[in-house]
Amino acid sequence: QVLNHTGSKNSNENKAEYSPTALLLSCKEIKTNWPDSPSDYYTIADSNGHTRQVYCHMEELCGSDEGWMRVAYLNMSDPTADCPPGFRLYEENGIRACGGPVTTTGYCQAAIFPASHISYSEVCGRMIGYQYGTPDGINPHRSTYDINSPYVEGVSLTYGSPRQHIWTFINAIQENTFWNTDGQTSCPCAPNSGISDKAPPSFVGNDYFCESGAPATAELNTFYTNDSLWDGKQCGIKEELCCNFPGLPWFHKELQIPTNENIEMRLCANEGTNIEDTPINFFEIYVK
Repeated sequence: QVLNHTGSKNSNENKAEYSPTALLLSCKEIKTNWPDSPSDYYTIADSNGHTRQVYCHMEELCGSDEGWMRVAYLNMSDPTADCPPGFRLYEENGIRACGGPVTTTGYCQAAIFPASHISYSEVCGRMIGYQYGTPDGINPHRSTYDINSPYVEGVSLTYGSPRQHIWTFINAIQENTFWNTDGQTSCPCAPNSGISDKAPPSFVGNDYFCESGAPATAELNTFYTNDSLWDGKQCGIKEELCCNFPGLPWFHKELQIPTNENIEMRLCANEGTNIEDTPINFFEIYVK
C-alpha cells in the first residue's frame, strides 16, 4: 500500500504567486523560475503529465539550496495524528509514537512514500524515535544481514527495487555502558570497545545516526520517554562520538544516479516487540 504523509492543505492558506502557462515538474523548477516563491503547497506535473499538489520547502535545507519537495511527514505530538497503517500507537508520559505490530518474532514494518514520479538526486530529512526494551543496535552476528532483512534495531530508509540505501537510524541498547563485553549491541560510532567487527554493513557505510534512550541497564517492557533518539541530545559516554555527526538531527544523502522511485521507511527488529521496539514520534523527508 502506498502511503503519503505530506499533510493536507488548509483552505485558508494563501496561494503562492505561481501561475505558469505550463506546469513545471518540480519545486526546484518553481523556485528557479519564481525566485520569490514562499514555502507552500503547489500544483506540479510529473513526467507523465499528471498533476498533483505537493508541499515545497523554498528555503535552504541540509546545506543545499532551495526547492525541496516534501514526500513524508508525521508529527505524533499532534493529538489528532494517526500512525501509518500496520504501526501501533505507544502513549506514555505525554509521548505518542508509532511502533511495530504485536509480534514475538523479528519483523520489518514498512510505509511507502510516493515520489510522485518526480526525479530527484538528493534526500534530506530527520527522524525522532524512542527506545522500548532492549534493542541490539546493528549486530553483525545475526543470521541474515542484508538490506532486505531486519539488519537494524531501528529504521531503514531506502528507495527503489531492488532496495537502495538512503539512511539508517540505529537504536543501541545503552548509552553509558556496554551490555556485554564485546560491545556488539552499542553504536558503531561508540568509543573503542576493543572489537573490530562492530562496523555497520557496507551498504550502510557512514550513512547512519545512532543513539540509545537507556541511561543505565536497559530493561524489558520499558518505554524510555526521557531521551529521544537521533537528535544529538542527552548523549552518554558510549554515544558521544555519534552525537557529533555533522548536521544532526538532519541527514542529507546525495544519490549517485537521479531517480523517481518511491521511498520506503521500514521499522525493524530481529526479535519481537515484546523484547524490543523503536517507536517513531516524528519524521519529515524531502527530495530535490
